[in-house]
Amino acid sequence: MSTHVLITGHLHESAIAGFKANKDFNVLYAPDCERSELLRLVPKAQVLVTRSETDVDREVIEHAPELKVIARAAVGVGNIDIDLATKKGILVINCPGKNTNSAAELTLALALAMLRNVPQAHQTMKTGGWDRHRFTGRELRGKRIGIVGLGNVGHRVAQFARGFDMEVYAYDPYISPQVFERHQARQFRDLDEMLRVTDILTVHVPLNKETKGMIKGAQLDLMPRGSYVLNVARGGVIVEKDLLTRIESGQIAGAGIDTWESEPKPLPALLQSDKVWCSPHIGASTLEAQIAIGETILRQVEKAIAGGVVDYPVNLPQVGVIDNPLLNAYAVLAEKLGSLIGQIISFNPKSVELSYRGDLAALDHSIVRLSLMKGYASKVVDGYVSFVNVETHIEKMGLTITESKDPNFQSYKSALKVRCRGADGAELTVGGVVFDDRYSRISLINDFYFELEPTGDIIIVENNDRPGVIGDVGHFLASRGVNIDSFELSRNRKGGRAMALVRIDSPLSPDGVAAMSKISNVLAVHEVNL
Repeated sequence: MSTHVLITGHLHESAIAGFKANKDFNVLYAPDCERSELLRLVPKAQVLVTRSETDVDREVIEHAPELKVIARAAVGVGNIDIDLATKKGILVINCPGKNTNSAAELTLALALAMLRNVPQAHQTMKTGGWDRHRFTGRELRGKRIGIVGLGNVGHRVAQFARGFDMEVYAYDPYISPQVFERHQARQFRDLDEMLRVTDILTVHVPLNKETKGMIKGAQLDLMPRGSYVLNVARGGVIVEKDLLTRIESGQIAGAGIDTWESEPKPLPALLQSDKVWCSPHIGASTLEAQIAIGETILRQVEKAIAGGVVDYPVNLPQVGVIDNPLLNAYAVLAEKLGSLIGQIISFNPKSVELSYRGDLAALDHSIVRLSLMKGYASKVVDGYVSFVNVETHIEKMGLTITESKDPNFQSYKSALKVRCRGADGAELTVGGVVFDDRYSRISLINDFYFELEPTGDIIIVENNDRPGVIGDVGHFLASRGVNIDSFELSRNRKGGRAMALVRIDSPLSPDGVAAMSKISNVLAVHEVNL
């Protein structure tokens, strides 16, 4: 019996030919089909091959009772309801890393075009002009490039930059110092410190709560006057209105932009500036990348339908079914703790130790370990993370994972403790417990003890243990229209330090977090979403 393959995203013609050449496939190629047409076609599909044009949401999945595989012919899977697919036993696969080189090359292309005025010189000659002196530019050699995010694309940019004899600096708080050494990039532990000595800033991070708007006016003002900015990562990492203001004032000499806050209609004033070199989100748009993506997705679908082991699974449907309820609960808790670590850690980790305590010590911990790593990596890497590829991500970050057991632990019936250590002796410890095999709680952050359900928006406030701080925090949130759902307080000793976990009904803005940190006796504030 033929496998029905519905392709709703544009693929290279070689991939389409490959799908149609497989005699076991009944292929329907319907790129950019309307929503109504998709819902009409998808009920017969065993395989759905998509790109960003198709939202594979609950409605689509519920309309596809035969669906076995969802194949994303790109990296991003934000348009797919992965949780529902997992519950229904549908394998989701993607094509990570196929456009890494393309994005890195475009970064350098924009830098060269910007510093050498290539587009302007080209256009002048096309219209009959000839003005050599007008287009005098600058060399990359000797320039100090600051790379934010030393992941798949960032480290490739570092390699290219070294080839141009540039001084390579990098900021990435989630990878070990060994990774910076491996890629011959000078490590900066403070972003502002790097910006002060950066001639060309380039960002290579995912767009999430931590990175949205991370480069705004205050950061751009730290750079030497006449510096340059590049964004071939995600629109929204750089605040474009702030960037435009600095370009107009001369603080920033120019910007090369491929990804925009508002696509496909970017900020008009930015587009019209003669100090902005731009492209329409073409980081992955090379013939080589598209051929590689097409070939990869074809081979992965063939392997999946044949029952083989695929190379790039985003989910593992069978992971969602764990016979032991305690193990299942700790797998979920571990992912939450990993996410928590990724959102609050303030140093570059070198090692992570998982301690399994009480009844948990007697179980197979592989899924718990994977879940912890997945929760952490999902918050800090530029790329999509699955149970299968997470160990590769962790290895690239230079992290060492160790495990220990304590079956005689008696404070709780079972518990999980995670300790992160940095190369300079810094430590972060978090812990959690599960009650009645199903109720998970955060129980420990460093030397502070709690029993808080790990869900929703949570403000973590560390402060000196002084009278009035709790009231000041409550008053501050009230002044911002933020309602408190629950408030848990812990202190290490009377008159020492205290920590509060405050679950709130709506998220606090980054500016709000910064303002809260200025409350008297408040030492640190983090906002996390679990």
